[in-house]
Amino acid sequence: MPIEIVVGPTLREPDGLAMSSRNVYLSPAERQQATALYHTLTLAERMIRDGERDAAKTISTMKSLILREVSSPVIEYIEIVNRATLHPMPTLTGNIIIALAVRIGRTRLIDNFMLTV
Repeated sequence: MPIEIVVGPTLREPDGLAMSSRNVYLSPAERQQATALYHTLTLAERMIRDGERDAAKTISTMKSLILREVSSPVIEYIEIVNRATLHPMPTLTGNIIIALAVRIGRTRLIDNFMLTV
């Protein structure tokens, strides 16, 4: 089967939250807390651009921020993977994806950033 994957930028609300039809399921308080996902991704991006190469340390910092900013989140995953293989990368080099899925209330939100290290 001929398949072509077209990669494009994530469309975002003015506060950084990824646009999604699922956002309508968030209460006003949950909607405000959901911006923590974008803040978490930008924190990880800053850490990596500033020289952090330890994925476990970056992921731990991301989890801490979500737990601090969101009431009772369910973190399904936070991963940093190779963009081509989608395999986790303990040491961050090359083309990577920082990806997460978090339940806020009953709503599952996903987001990611792509970087070249």
